[in-house]
Amino acid sequence: MWDFTSMMLALSTFSVVSLAQGPIWDSSHLQRLNQTDSNRKLAYNSLMEPQTTGVTEWTSWFNIDHPGGNGDYERLEAIRFYYRERVCSRPVAMEARTTDWVAAAETGEVVHSSLEKGFWCINKEQPYGRSCSNYHVRFQCPPDQRECVFCFKVHTYWTEWSQWTSCSATACNDVGIQVRQRKCMSTQPLPFLLSPICVGPHIERRECSTPPCQAIWSYWAPWSACSRTCGKGRRTRRRTCYRSSTKIRCAGRPLEVQKCGNPCPVKCKRACPGGHPSKDCSYCICDGQVLRGGVLSIRGVPVENATVALASQAKIIRAHTDVKGHFKIDGLCANSHSLILIRKDKFAPLTLPVTNKSTDELWIRAVLQSSEKPYIEKHPEDKVRYEGQRATLCCRATGTPKPDKYHWYHNGTLVNRTLYKYDEELTLRDLKPEQSGEYHCKATSLTGSIKSTTAIISVFTKGTPACNSTPEVHLIKLPLDCKQPGTDSKFYNAGRCPHNKCPGSLDFDMRCRDGLGYCCGVKEMDARTINCGRYTLPIKVVSECSCQTCLEPKVLVRGRVVSADNEEPLRFGHIYMGKERIGTTGYQGGFTIQVLPETQRLVVNFVDPSQRFIDTIKVFIFDKRGGAVYHDVRVMKKQEPIDINAAQSNTIYLGEIKDEDPIGQLVIPPNSFHKNTGEVYEGTVKASVTFLDPRNITMAAAAPGDLNFVDDEGDTLPLRTYGMFSVDFRDGENQEVLGAGPVQVLLDTEHVKMQEHIPSMKLWSLNPDTGIWEEESNFQPKQSTVVGTGRNKREERTFLIGNMEIRERRLFNLDVPENRRCYVKVRAYMSDKFLPTEQLEGVVINLINLEPKSGYASNPRAWGRFDSVITGPNGACLPAFCDGQRPDAYTAYVTAIMGGEELDAAPSMPKMNPNIIGVSQPYLGKLDYQRSDHEDPALKKTAFRINLAKPNANNFDETNGPIYPFKSLIACEKAPVDANHFRFFRVEKDKYEYNVVPFQESDLTSWTGDYLSWWPNPQEFRACYIKVKIHGAKEVMVRSRNLGGTHPQTKGQLYGIRDIRSTRDLNHANTSAACLEFKCSGMLFDQSVVDRSLISVIPQGNCRRIGINSLLEEYLNKHPPVLQNNETHAFNMLAPVDPLGHNYGIYTVTDQNPRVAKEIAIGRCFDGTSDGFSREMKSDSGVALTFSCPKRTVNRESLFQRLQTNPGLTLTQMAREMRESQGLQVTRGSTQMVAYPFGQQGRSQSRRATKTNRRPASRTQQRQ
Repeated sequence: MWDFTSMMLALSTFSVVSLAQGPIWDSSHLQRLNQTDSNRKLAYNSLMEPQTTGVTEWTSWFNIDHPGGNGDYERLEAIRFYYRERVCSRPVAMEARTTDWVAAAETGEVVHSSLEKGFWCINKEQPYGRSCSNYHVRFQCPPDQRECVFCFKVHTYWTEWSQWTSCSATACNDVGIQVRQRKCMSTQPLPFLLSPICVGPHIERRECSTPPCQAIWSYWAPWSACSRTCGKGRRTRRRTCYRSSTKIRCAGRPLEVQKCGNPCPVKCKRACPGGHPSKDCSYCICDGQVLRGGVLSIRGVPVENATVALASQAKIIRAHTDVKGHFKIDGLCANSHSLILIRKDKFAPLTLPVTNKSTDELWIRAVLQSSEKPYIEKHPEDKVRYEGQRATLCCRATGTPKPDKYHWYHNGTLVNRTLYKYDEELTLRDLKPEQSGEYHCKATSLTGSIKSTTAIISVFTKGTPACNSTPEVHLIKLPLDCKQPGTDSKFYNAGRCPHNKCPGSLDFDMRCRDGLGYCCGVKEMDARTINCGRYTLPIKVVSECSCQTCLEPKVLVRGRVVSADNEEPLRFGHIYMGKERIGTTGYQGGFTIQVLPETQRLVVNFVDPSQRFIDTIKVFIFDKRGGAVYHDVRVMKKQEPIDINAAQSNTIYLGEIKDEDPIGQLVIPPNSFHKNTGEVYEGTVKASVTFLDPRNITMAAAAPGDLNFVDDEGDTLPLRTYGMFSVDFRDGENQEVLGAGPVQVLLDTEHVKMQEHIPSMKLWSLNPDTGIWEEESNFQPKQSTVVGTGRNKREERTFLIGNMEIRERRLFNLDVPENRRCYVKVRAYMSDKFLPTEQLEGVVINLINLEPKSGYASNPRAWGRFDSVITGPNGACLPAFCDGQRPDAYTAYVTAIMGGEELDAAPSMPKMNPNIIGVSQPYLGKLDYQRSDHEDPALKKTAFRINLAKPNANNFDETNGPIYPFKSLIACEKAPVDANHFRFFRVEKDKYEYNVVPFQESDLTSWTGDYLSWWPNPQEFRACYIKVKIHGAKEVMVRSRNLGGTHPQTKGQLYGIRDIRSTRDLNHANTSAACLEFKCSGMLFDQSVVDRSLISVIPQGNCRRIGINSLLEEYLNKHPPVLQNNETHAFNMLAPVDPLGHNYGIYTVTDQNPRVAKEIAIGRCFDGTSDGFSREMKSDSGVALTFSCPKRTVNRESLFQRLQTNPGLTLTQMAREMRESQGLQVTRGSTQMVAYPFGQQGRSQSRRATKTNRRPASRTQQRQ
């Protein structure tokens, strides 16, 4: 029994709990709630349920807002603001009622509540346009145990939540409610009628939904039996629809009907003279007649599993060849007029007649050629026409088999064959302006397709001139001391005509190539005089343009073929284009190839008759505008042959480098070698396998072909190599070339650093006629146990295994197609000033794609591709691999060569200067530009390395070059000169050239026929240089002034001037020399009379001539007229007509490209020989003139000293000298023609004039 005190406490507590609980949500409430609409459910779910267990307290009612405006908002934050002490910090429940005492759940209104935010009702959410009621709220709080004297300190806890109940909704695609509960428990016993207090609700509800309604078909039942045994019948099959609701249906039909029935037996009507039809009546059988045959490759290797059929019934295969290439067909009805069709993968189909061996036996012997993909031999050419004229575009392709289908495209759209009735030729009649645009053809054969280059047709409307008569602006640079009055401009507009073609003659409009081309050219030139202030310069400017006959200069490719390891020349090597031998390399490996005008792709094969070098196929780039492009060709020496036994299995390793594992293996099964006759070779084989290892970057230039392939659509795409190898198998006794049957190629995947390349790796062979790589086979992965180099244990490796046959082609490649491509913008300049007006054209830019180490580290270890491009008037865009995720995933090594001379790259040390490199920050830092001497100043400065980070289109700093996306080639080619680009420059001394008739040596089509043209013949350019030796402590500027000498049209008139600073001889102190260009003597452009140019050689400063080459002096005396050389500060001569050599100090070179001619002549002049080449000045050999240029000593007072000692007399003397100097300048102005750049000539003349007039004054001063 409890005592009285305990009983009173229990009753008090019970009364408090009863009052605090308020309205309790029981099952009746839930039942009533389920009967309400969705809004009523929303109202219930938005309220917090009161705490039903434990001792709690309710606050008073609060109403701080009214339902006007947007609704009623009873925010807990606002309630606390107005009633700070009346609401606990963590309420456990909340109750809301209207001011009419209606519970929120019974109002039918959409309300919201949260124990953290409070209660609110929004007017626009209410149905039927209703507004929210006026609510007041109260909160349930646990008692403050610090102030409760009747409370017990009880530790409580919640039990685990029960499982969610099943969803109240039962229909499919419906919404219901799920409920789960928990209990509040105490760790201690509580007095009677007391419940433990836990924070939080004891029940939770959530919305649930049933699965969507579905209707699914069952599998089809089997077909029923056919309604007819033969002839036309029917059969059916059914399926059942299973659905979860009657409101939906299955899509489709439950029943299918199909035609059926075998053909009813009919009598075979096939006529078989001398035989009978086959069982299926598809062919004839002649009993007793046999066809035997053999099928070999062109190398004599038996062709296994080739199909044999009659050409008239190509789909009916009658036999297959066995391992020896033999086949036999019994009962073949054939005669000597019958044709047999033989087919085999990777071989061209062959059709040939049978041969009667006897009455009942027929024989056939077939030799299959390897199939080759199509290749364009004749590309369509550009045409210019007037509206209403016609034009013919031609396209011709070759291949094995020969292409039999041609398709033409206009601006990427297929041309209607029915309308134009084209094949190899597309004829367009009655041309309209809308037919202008780009045209190309696509040739297709059984082996693939190929697209031609693009031809442009330009159609001018009638009355529209094709050539604008007004010349374009063309600025030429003037000497630095030439200041035009009023402008002080260093440039003069000489004008030029635009480089566009004009419509041709109608006599040739239906030919593939227009017989006579017309271009916009110079019609008239005006002679003008440039006023330079103190002197004048003659010049001829273009005044009018019109359509003229096009000038077609010769296009040449020159170079030198040397070994890739030690630069040993390929002497007297054979040069082939296709099957035709076109020339031979020289003793030093030099070669020259003239490119035909219609050539689009120049493929050349260098063959060593002595078999010391492997056959090397090169695809050369050339300048279509004319001139010669120099290529430094590297070839690999053949690997020394090893002896292998043909009857055994043999393994040859690919890529053996010290302390490195081989990249792959060549596995040759036993008895795989064959002679040309098809006989199996069983003796000793001399095997030479030469591997081009991509881990050695010095071998990149020796890569054959241009690493491109043609896809199924005919587009030329790039490859990325993992190694190339050349095979040479010969009979050990008579050196006969042997073929090999199935050979395995194994590639170690450890050397493939980009794992995404492994699935697409393929084996390729090079077509020697086209220079294009063609697919041989795919690779399959295989696990193998090997012993690695430098390892003590065996390990598992994954190899890629490919199969091939060694037939006609002997050069193979381990390549993968790569589609992450970009373009790199590069420009070349005349000097390190990088002036936009001094860009160099015709420079060969080479880019080597490098592969990083594993993990895309920035330190490259292997190269993957080699590309070359020639710079034009706006630089060059080089294709390269790039990556948009990691900047250093691909890197590039870039060089530039002009006429055999390597150009220097922009420096990256001691500080990376964006203004010098040509790329702005921060993109420059991302590309990590480094010149080749970045870490070692002793290295050459002729290359740079960059990361090939694909530009981010969303980053403005990366949208202005120098890396462009692959689809933005036009943007790269037309990029302005101030856009980001990489730079090369020539290392030259101070140099200046001036021509009276302007001419761009980089564009031979800018040549103008004029008597004063420096180069009289655009087909042949003759460069002449004279070597001048200087004794003196300083380098000296030397000028040649070139005038007409003996020709009546040019006598006394200026051709041009040339200035060059002498170059220091590193082996001789106080000695330098200059290789000075002068105007060669010879025929002028009219080819009628020889002009011996009048040459004046004038060194700058205090120079005196002290020597003339005796042989040169003797030659000039023997070829009058002889000029007097009374002045020792200069030298005058009538230029020799004969090409004198280094013994005379004269260097003459003739070439189809003026720059190449000048580069060769300068190299010989520096070397002092007639056939050598040097970039280091050798002043002690091959000299024509010698001058002494000592430093001028100061032997009188300076002006400042004179003003201090005798100012009055000095000022008087200065005034008199100024008056005399002005008078002297006027008298000499009429004869002075040109001046030195940098103002040297003007200063030297002023000093001479001042000195001459000062002598009397000086003597007077002394007498005084």
